[in-house]
Amino acid sequence: MKSPSSLWAIRLFFLSLCTLAGYAVSQKLPELIHNGLIGVVIGFGLGSLVIAVDEMLKGFSLRAFSSITFGLLLGMFIAWLLDSSGLFNATGDNTRWVIRLCLFLSFGYIGIILAMRSNKEDFSLIIPYVRFASQSRPENQIVFDTSTIIDGRIVELIESGLVEGLIVVPRFVLKEMQAIADSQDGTRRARGRRGLDMLNRIQNELGVEVKIHENDFPEEKEVDGKLVRLTKALGGKLFTTDFNLAKVAQLQGVSCVNVAEIASKMKMVMLPGEVLHIRIAREGKDKHQGVGYLNDGTMIVVNQAHHLIGQSAYVTVTSLLQTGAGVIIFADVKQPDAVAA
Repeated sequence: MKSPSSLWAIRLFFLSLCTLAGYAVSQKLPELIHNGLIGVVIGFGLGSLVIAVDEMLKGFSLRAFSSITFGLLLGMFIAWLLDSSGLFNATGDNTRWVIRLCLFLSFGYIGIILAMRSNKEDFSLIIPYVRFASQSRPENQIVFDTSTIIDGRIVELIESGLVEGLIVVPRFVLKEMQAIADSQDGTRRARGRRGLDMLNRIQNELGVEVKIHENDFPEEKEVDGKLVRLTKALGGKLFTTDFNLAKVAQLQGVSCVNVAEIASKMKMVMLPGEVLHIRIAREGKDKHQGVGYLNDGTMIVVNQAHHLIGQSAYVTVTSLLQTGAGVIIFADVKQPDAVAA
């Protein structure tokens, strides 16, 4: 996607060419334009008009243009068939001219509207057994929802090379993140800003191609429904941390990856006797206990580590406790001489 500065540089160059062309015409055809200044003004005016039209059509895609062209041709063809059928041969010339004008205008308009409302599958009714597919479309399109971007673990998956392809962020997801970042609730505001930072990191630091997709589905009220429909239309894969969204996508035949489920399956397996190097973050529930965390969020309760809060230490795993929320690891502080050994 071209940046606004690049587009305006091209526009200024085009405007300069139009101005020079107007002056050249005044010198080459003085009988058409008598004054060079008038030629410059005419060239500048025409160039400005074209740029104004370009600015008005900035949200108009090539796909929409091709659909309009196809619909217009189809409508004109039907109008020509009706005009050539002989139904209006008995009318006078003036009346026939009015009828032809109404036919071509009406069917041209109807053809354009029908083509704009149709999707690519509808064209198979006109040209059976033929499917048009873009040869330049990426093989792997990955659609991110808001929870995946805010979660941040997807960044590590991209860095490791486990996630490859064109990352698609729908415009409605970006708007949802901006709304969260502007929330009055401090926690939600922090989450929204974290999501925007993560998206900026993916695009700028990791050098991954990120596409902001403009398609929306106004008839869908919920963002989840829009995500499922967009992913299905793109033939891509939906990434989320929302368990319910993942299930809904799977029920509708959309390929979906639950990042939280991947992280859960990839958690490190600890055994008693293993040595870990962690930071003691806070005091524990019982006296003289300290609490630290692994990178995946697993909590480690360290005995006799109250004096080490805010410091890093080597600890030895003594036991593991499985709970409904995950695994809690219990450990003891490893003695310095044992670490050196």
